Amino acid sequence: MNRFVENILESSWFWAVTRIFLLFIFISSGLARLIDFDGGLAEMRAAGLHPDWFFNIASAIVLLLGSILILLDRVVWLGTAALSVFLLLTIFIVHTFWHFSGEYAKTSLYFAFEHITVIGGLLATAIASHLRKKLKT
Repeated sequence: MNRFVENILESSWFWAVTRIFLLFIFISSGLARLIDFDGGLAEMRAAGLHPDWFFNIASAIVLLLGSILILLDRVVWLGTAALSVFLLLTIFIVHTFWHFSGEYAKTSLYFAFEHITVIGGLLATAIASHLRKKLKT
């Protein structure tokens, strides 16, 4: 492989940027639930989650703490697991495409596919973090 590309792939700065890009959606969503608390409550009610304040706060905590663990490259497997479970629960609670028909079902299915893809990215990040640490020792 070209040494230039290898240097980038092995660099700490590129590893940090990669994690920031992956976690952008989780961080922005977690912050949005806190900044626009009423909007977060409305989202929880629309999903049928009660008490809405509990699920809004719990979602924000999972999204932000999971992201922080991955960003800090500490216990990445735990951050990955938390965010992956969050995404799976979102599929089964919110994006229940099997209950709908037509365009709404198709949109929900695409969201479910997207969530599964992001879970794959999270798992790849946990593997990469583990292997990077192993190579340093």
